[in-house]
Amino acid sequence: MGTAPGVTAPLYFVGFFARFSYALARSPVLSLFAMYLGAGPEAIGLAVGISTVTGIFFKLPSGALSDIIGRRRTMLIGLCVFAIMPFTYMLVHDYRMLVIVRFLHGFATAVYGPVAMAVVAEIAGEKRGEALSWFSSVTIIGNLVGAPVGGYLLHHGVASKDPILADFQIVYIISGVLGVISLLIGIKYLKGKETVEKGKTLKESFKRFASGIKEVVSDKRVLITSNMEGVQNMCVGALEAFLPVYCVKVAGLNEFQAGLLWGVQVVSTIVSKPVMGRNSDKYGRVPIIAVGLAMCALSFGAIPLLTSFYLLMVVAVVFGLGEAFVTSSSAALVADICKEKHYGTAMGTFGTIYDIGHASGPIVTGLLLAKFNNNYQYSFWIVSALVLLIIPVFVMTVRVKKT
Repeated sequence: MGTAPGVTAPLYFVGFFARFSYALARSPVLSLFAMYLGAGPEAIGLAVGISTVTGIFFKLPSGALSDIIGRRRTMLIGLCVFAIMPFTYMLVHDYRMLVIVRFLHGFATAVYGPVAMAVVAEIAGEKRGEALSWFSSVTIIGNLVGAPVGGYLLHHGVASKDPILADFQIVYIISGVLGVISLLIGIKYLKGKETVEKGKTLKESFKRFASGIKEVVSDKRVLITSNMEGVQNMCVGALEAFLPVYCVKVAGLNEFQAGLLWGVQVVSTIVSKPVMGRNSDKYGRVPIIAVGLAMCALSFGAIPLLTSFYLLMVVAVVFGLGEAFVTSSSAALVADICKEKHYGTAMGTFGTIYDIGHASGPIVTGLLLAKFNNNYQYSFWIVSALVLLIIPVFVMTVRVKKT
């Protein structure tokens, strides 16, 4: 693997193994494990969404903590969670325990996420742009391989047909081993002194966060654009929770195919993102986001009409393209508006809003499925309709002067 000058390969392996470990424990394994424990749709949604809720509340304190004790130490704390928490799934024998473990497992990304990129930038020095691009790509690959590998392990596990408890435990043991590998590499590599800014307290960090919220609310364009990302992430969270369940229980597919569908969607997003980013620079952000939202809504709504693996794969590709349309342009649009009005601190709130959307997707969809007796058509169509209805509001409200 080539690396950016100033950053050696071990740091990229830290990111890869950490994300691989987390993704392996998440989709499609988590939804199917919750269903195995007897959870209904609303309970499955909560189990999937609860780890993102952890991030909503603890990413900011984690970032503040890194200012106090140092980013490398904070990153190592996050890696400890990656290494330890997968093994606690061995203790899970009922749904309530699963929710508790998932909430605690969410501290892995809540602590690690805000500081990992900063560590890379700090070590890379003047080559931080190249280093951050490499690090982001490597962690995305870790996320990408987790889903199909998890599905494969369940499908070819101990049981001849439906997975049993031992199959899920094997997956989580492997997830833990990957987390331990990441931690060991991190302990060896993240050594050395670092400069810690003195006098910056958690209280001051919260004051800056509150200031960011005020700045976001003061410009409805920033607020609406951020919510577009949040709504799109709502669909992503719903798919993460219920696409595996739909594939296995309704479409009659196996766990490996369910994992492949999620992987295809991620690949589609990764491949098309740079192209859509260039197009948004050339043709404008608002049309690209609007088209992407429509693609996500329509492909999401089409899922309950299909049972063929290959047709579902086509829909997954379309959804991934739509996600690339939105995510390649929404943050850039907020940056455009912030630059225009000097909203520096508002960008920090953008991430919190889309985290809220990602967490609400599984929970809201689970409640809808429970209300409509597991009718995926009604439940998915309501979410799709919500996305479609807000597109005109976004197009008519957000106006940015061309430069």
